[in-house]
Parts: sequence; structure tokens; C-alpha cells
Amino acid sequence: MNIIPADRLNTVSEYYFSRKLREVAEMNAAGKNVISLGIGSPDLPPSEETVEALSASAKNNDVHGYQPHVGIPELRKAFADWYKRWYNVSLDPAKEIQPLIGSKEGILHISLAFLNPGDGVLVPNPGYPTYTSVSKMLGAEIHTYDLDENNNWQPDFEKLEAMDLSKVKLMWVNYPNMPTGANGSLDLFEKLVAFGKKHNIVIAHDNPYSLILNNKPLSILQVEGAKDICIELNSMSKSHNMPGWRIGLVTSNAQFIQWILKVLSNIESGILKPMQLATVAALNNSDEWHHKNNIELYSARRQYAEAIMNELGCTYDKNQVGMFLWGKIPAIYNGSEELADKVLYNANVFLTPGFIFGDKGERYIRISLCCNENMLKEALERIKRINKK
Repeated sequence: MNIIPADRLNTVSEYYFSRKLREVAEMNAAGKNVISLGIGSPDLPPSEETVEALSASAKNNDVHGYQPHVGIPELRKAFADWYKRWYNVSLDPAKEIQPLIGSKEGILHISLAFLNPGDGVLVPNPGYPTYTSVSKMLGAEIHTYDLDENNNWQPDFEKLEAMDLSKVKLMWVNYPNMPTGANGSLDLFEKLVAFGKKHNIVIAHDNPYSLILNNKPLSILQVEGAKDICIELNSMSKSHNMPGWRIGLVTSNAQFIQWILKVLSNIESGILKPMQLATVAALNNSDEWHHKNNIELYSARRQYAEAIMNELGCTYDKNQVGMFLWGKIPAIYNGSEELADKVLYNANVFLTPGFIFGDKGERYIRISLCCNENMLKEALERIKRINKK
């Protein structure tokens, strides 16, 4: 037998975290007790109201069947109310919102809905690797645009205008930015909307970090006319401590949502109703819950992450938002993986090397704040010990 996989597998490699966390698991099995500061997976549970809503609903006999792909009306309305509350954006719950099994899956749905093989996609460098991997698997042509710390990790519109954009149909943007922690602004979003309209390019804004360590959450849909050309992804994973629940949404104009729904309905079979009802409860979390969990908690943890950066000789911007800290490595290291591996193998602390986000991330490392203060303190002490040797 001579069975070979599809050619598209030659365009991508195994996700870095999939491979590296397998290595970390092997180290832990050998008694290394690795502290993982790699992935942004909140370590605390959702609100009590969220868990109680899930538990109460799941006891009913009539909630375990297939659900409509469009989601239950209560969830769509709750998402619309949430957007109005946090971003002052008005959305039609019946036509401009589509619930998702996580916003990461939404990257695939959007790409399938808008891209043909050979179409161009603008992808940030550094940026979330899934933008690139999904585009490659669909046979799209990747056009990277560089983000630079001297420009606050924002696109250089002069360089964008100088590119051949004739085949570009989609542009991925992400603010607050991951991995750099750079915040967005209405001025930036206005430029992106104008750029998309000028060149007939759909602007897909990935927005899961806007409520974390950020007192002024923004949506690109706040810009007048943005719905005409923009799509926004959002997620419950980060802001509501629900990463494993796999609940998110995509918002845009009614036509774009219909095209995305056409793709989604051929791939998924709806979201469990108790999950949807619990998400309604989560979307109604109090302001106090959000401040405690998304501001106070991460502020306290950030102090330890900054101390780790200092100990490693890294420099960083204190104005970063989101659940990571992004730092520039010292010149003594050849690259980010060298430093990350040194810390992993000598201190048993796992940090994320910036090269996985593109070559513009090569001189940086990232620390996740999704780890309690005691573990962050222990990670700091371990790193101090290896620096003394």
C-alpha cells in the first residue's frame, strides 16, 4: 500500500505548543516539575453563576439534542448586549452575530468563506501562527506585513500601500496584539477601515484580549462604517476564564455572517444548549467580577513576570495589555529559542520563544500570566539560581 497524506500537510508543521508541551510532559514524568509560563490558558474557573447555570440546565431532559447552528436567541441577545455594554457597539442579534465553537475555529470559517486558492492574505509578523497555517492549508498566498516596536507594533500603512494588493482579499489584525501586548486605538482602527474600503480587502479583527489589563476596551466596529468591510472575532476563553468551553462569536454585516454561516453549518452541529445558557450567565458577570479577575489578578501577576524579564536581562514596554508579557532578549543570545531552552532545561521553567510568531519575533520571549503568584515566584527563584551559577 502506498497511501500518502494530502499535499496541504506539507505546507504546515505540528503546532509548536503541541510539540513542546509533549516534551514538557516527558520532563514532568521524569520528576522535573516544570513550571509552564507558555500558553495563555486562564487557570481560574468561570464565575459561580456561569457554572451554576451550566449545572442547572444540564439536569433537564430536553437540552441535550442538536441545536440550531445560529445559536439560541438568548445567547445572541446576550452577545449583543455585551457588545453594547463594553464597546458601545449596536448589533442586530438576529443578523450580525454568529456564535462559534471558539474564535480559533472562526479563523477557519472566515478563511473558507472568503478565500479561493491563490487569493492573497495579509498576515502580521509577529502574529498568531494560526492565521498563516489556515491560509496555507487553503492554498492562499501569504503576504506578511511587519510590525515593529518602534511603531508601537502597528502596521506601516506606507509600506502596505507600496505592496501589490491586487489579489489580496483578507487582512488579519489583532489588537490588543498577541504576542506583543500593544494596545489598539480608534485612530488605528479608522486607518484599517479606510485601508480595507480603499482596496476592497476584508479586515478581520481578532479581539479576545480587550478586557484584560485594559481599562478602555475597544472594538473595530466602533468606527463608523466598519461593518461594511470588517469582521470581528471575540471569545469567552480569556476574558471569562472559559478556554476549554470553546465559546466565541463572530460579528459583522448580515451578508458576511450569512456566508460564514454557510461554511459553519457544513462543519459543525451546533453548541450544547446548557453551554449556551451558561455563556449567557457569564456575559452578565458583574463589573466587580471583571475588575477582580481581569485587572487586579493579572496586575499582581505581572509584577512577577516583569521581575523574571529583569532577571533575564530582557527589556519590555510597561504599557502592554492582555495576559502576556513580551520582552526583548539580550544580544548575548543568538535567538529566542536559545534563551527559552536554557531556562527550560536549567531552571525547569517553560517560556515561549518569540520566533514561533514570525521572524520579527526572533529577538523576543513571551511570559504567560496564567499561573498563580506562588508558581510565578518559584519560577523567578529558579531563574535567579541558574543566573548565579
